[in-house]
Amino acid sequence: MLFGRDLHLESLVLIGLRQFTKLSLIVLAIGLLGACTTGFESNRHNIPLSSLTKARLSQMGSSEKAPMLVRIFKRDSELEVWKKVEKTGKFEHFRTYKICAWSGDLGPKIKEGDRQSPEGFYDVTPGLMNPRSNYFLAFNLGFPNKFDRAHGRTGSNIMVHGDCSSRGCYAMTDEQVGEIYALARETFKGGSKSFQVQVFPFRMTAENLAEFSDSKHMSFWRDIKVGYDHFELTKERPKWEVCNGRYGINRAGGCGASTLNADMKAAYSQMQTADAAAFEVAMANKAQSEKDAAAAAQRKIEAAQAAEERKIAVNQTTKKVTSWFGGLFGAGEQTEGGEDANAPVPPPRQ
Repeated sequence: MLFGRDLHLESLVLIGLRQFTKLSLIVLAIGLLGACTTGFESNRHNIPLSSLTKARLSQMGSSEKAPMLVRIFKRDSELEVWKKVEKTGKFEHFRTYKICAWSGDLGPKIKEGDRQSPEGFYDVTPGLMNPRSNYFLAFNLGFPNKFDRAHGRTGSNIMVHGDCSSRGCYAMTDEQVGEIYALARETFKGGSKSFQVQVFPFRMTAENLAEFSDSKHMSFWRDIKVGYDHFELTKERPKWEVCNGRYGINRAGGCGASTLNADMKAAYSQMQTADAAAFEVAMANKAQSEKDAAAAAQRKIEAAQAAEERKIAVNQTTKKVTSWFGGLFGAGEQTEGGEDANAPVPPPRQ
């Protein structure tokens, strides 16, 4: 009996070992299958920049560790990456990426849940980088910033991320956000404490401002245009604070005198003068276009009315001609009772 129990126990052990071996092989197969995807599924935040990207940076006199700046234009669905060039200390355009999706309309984000993508100036720090995002990779814009909070605006988790799907964020393809994330990562490794993200409804030209001159957001847009203009002029990261509920761009203490040097002040003044003149021209062109459109619409209405009047006149003429031919051949004009209107009336009965 003892010998039999030992054999039974040995059989159970062998069965257990075989099952364990099968389970181990399954786990190993799953692991190998997962390893055959991209090789970076669990380490995607450390995907290196491509040799072509590094070569492009070197060609423009910059490097992967140089400071960077991002500009977003909603209407064009474009995200620009700028990198600082060592020789000049200025930012130069590196690459433009097409945004897959953004939420809402042109204009700033106001409150949590409005599904609106924000506009303004935001500073992204290492703590806002999200290497484990459900949307491949992401970085938080830091909304609401000081300006947003000063206006009581609310919201959270407003990101630039992958997955090409937006609920208030700026969504890119996974490949695009992978490169942008890597550029930001290397910028931080180079010693930058943050990189600035500038978000605009459109390129702040006189023509675009004139096109949307009736918008309720025009005052806000003219406010952030100051930062747009300063970057266009200086190719340097604009510094900003909140001044009496507005963006104070490149001003001492936020509300003080401009920190631009004399040459830049003169250049900025010339830019403002040229922009004002261009805006007046654009507004005049807009007014003329609206006038022409209204005149074209009126001509269309009048043409439709004339066509209807001609149709009525033709119908009346056709009816008269038909009646004349009917009378000529004795058909006569029929009354409602079906009798000939031209038939002789019989004498009254006695």
